[in-house]
Amino acid sequence: MTMSQQTLLLRLADLVLILHVLFVAFVVVGLLAIYAGYFLQWQWVRHRTFRVIHLCAIGYVVVQAWFGIVCPLTTWEMALRAKAGAGTYTGSFIQYWLQSLLYFTMPEWVFIVVYTLFGGLVLASWFVVRPNHTSVSFFRS
Repeated sequence: MTMSQQTLLLRLADLVLILHVLFVAFVVVGLLAIYAGYFLQWQWVRHRTFRVIHLCAIGYVVVQAWFGIVCPLTTWEMALRAKAGAGTYTGSFIQYWLQSLLYFTMPEWVFIVVYTLFGGLVLASWFVVRPNHTSVSFFRS
C-alpha cells in the first residue's frame, strides 16, 4: 500500500469519526435543546420532522445496544483504520471515548441501561414538549 492510499484511508476513517461525533451531538444536544426550548419558548424544537428524526436516532442506538450490535459507523471507521495499518479500538464508540477521555470503565450492561434511560428521556420529551401537528419553520424562534 502506498503512503497516499494509507493517507486516504485514514482521512476517510477520520471523516466517519466526525460523522459519528455529529450524530452523537445531534442526539445529546437535541434533547437538551428540546427541554431548553420548552422553557425558552423556541418553536423550532416542536418541529415534527426534527422530533421524529431525533426520536428515531436514539431509538436506533437503543435497539443496537439491546441486541449487542456495534454501531456501523464504528465498524466502518475501524475497518478503514485497519486497512490503513493504523491502530483500532474495540467495543462501542461511546464506551471507547468515555473510557479514553474519562478513564471510565464499566460493563457493557451499564451502557445499555444508560442508552435506554436516555432514550426514555427522548420519548418523554415527545409528551412533555409536544411537537406541532403542522410544519413550522426551523428558523423561527
